[in-house]
Amino acid sequence: MGYTGANYRFYNKLKHALNGLFLALKHEVHIKVHITATLIVFVLGFTLKLKAIELIILLLVVGSVITTELINSAIERVVDLITDEYHPIAGQAKDIAAGAVLFSVIIAVIIGLIIFIPYLKFLTSELKVFF
Repeated sequence: MGYTGANYRFYNKLKHALNGLFLALKHEVHIKVHITATLIVFVLGFTLKLKAIELIILLLVVGSVITTELINSAIERVVDLITDEYHPIAGQAKDIAAGAVLFSVIIAVIIGLIIFIPYLKFLTSELKVFF
């Protein structure tokens, strides 16, 4: 079955987007770190029986971190493509993009702590009963 017109354009865009995700997973170490952290967060979230709204908030937060990391990786590659030699503005572009990732991670950690601490306090108080 061949794709034509709007279907072809959609299929092509989807193919390129998925290729970008696979390239990032294959070549970008920090994406792997964020994916691993995401898996840990959601395993812990389901184990602690977080509320649906809390899981949704966590999904949005980790989604923003991963999205920011993808954008950072794209900016780094474009800058590297444009110049092989050091240029202060190229360095600033990379630093600002990395700063955006750091900022999103800090916000994600704060939100994660706000959500998880009450559950972990309850869990530790329950464990004291057994010991």
